[in-house]
Amino acid sequence: MASTEKSIKPAIGITMGDPCGIGPEVVVKALADPQVYATCRPLVVGNVFAMEQAVALTGLPVKIKEVNDLTLPGDEPGVIEVVDIHNLNPEDITVGEINPVCGKAAMEWVTKAGQLALAGVVDALATAPLNKEAASLAGYKSIGHMELLQELSKSKLVATMLMAKNLRVVHLSTHRSLSHACDLVKKDRILEYLELTHESFVRYGFKNPRIGTAALNPHGSDGGIMGNEESAEIMPAVKAAQSQGINAVGPVPADIIFHQAIQGQYDVVLCMYHDQGHIPVKVYGFEESITANLGLPFIRTSVDHGTAFDIAGQGIAFHESMLESIRLAIALAKGDGMSEFAA
Repeated sequence: MASTEKSIKPAIGITMGDPCGIGPEVVVKALADPQVYATCRPLVVGNVFAMEQAVALTGLPVKIKEVNDLTLPGDEPGVIEVVDIHNLNPEDITVGEINPVCGKAAMEWVTKAGQLALAGVVDALATAPLNKEAASLAGYKSIGHMELLQELSKSKLVATMLMAKNLRVVHLSTHRSLSHACDLVKKDRILEYLELTHESFVRYGFKNPRIGTAALNPHGSDGGIMGNEESAEIMPAVKAAQSQGINAVGPVPADIIFHQAIQGQYDVVLCMYHDQGHIPVKVYGFEESITANLGLPFIRTSVDHGTAFDIAGQGIAFHESMLESIRLAIALAKGDGMSEFAA
């Protein structure tokens, strides 16, 4: 079982991601870093064959060891421990191609990892990328990590946060069409997300987190010329949050708020929809950008990139995002917060 004692390095569950993509490769590359083992006990949930193929592809001096999921993970550098639930045959893996069989297996590994986190076997999760189309073809309606783990844990409200260096962005909605996302810009929902963001950042070590709230419309609607969501929904939510002692401001036009956050004016920005937050984070720090979920009963971080089928199997995938997501999972599991991620 994972230990809560500070003297024991935290156990970090790492899902392999879709085996047809770059997930196995970036996991192997990240775990080839001995510093990871100096600070945690990693445990991969995935497929032994795919992991062995990734080792062969990278040529790194590591080996794969299948283990029982109820034992405390080891911390021997060069030995990658893998929990394999034997739900995928090697011949079913089609690297570089969308495959519902692999999509289903990858979703089942996320479920298994979530179960290990809920049971306390691991202290946090760091996840490699899923392919949403493959998961959908496999019959899943919840096609993302967050949605699947929210259902598994029966969590009422969960949010996605992206971060690159000192820019942190929480999303009011993620995988929704733009028209649907705009319909979700409502006072009560915004207030819930401001409360969740405040509570989470206090746990992360921010005594009085400064939350910038993005406007929805260009120029913050220019006094109502371009929409009224700012005056009708966003501003009332911000004022309600302020009345609770939450250090929130807004609405701030989206073309300035992220620059202000990078300059240190806010600890985190609440944005109104997927691309409004994803674009500035990825432009600011694409390779090292990572995600984390707020509202789950366990820590879950992730890479901020997809399965990259176009380069899968070539050994050229960058692993910085995977490594950073593991580092963040370790820091949060140890109670160190985000102090190391503010540079």
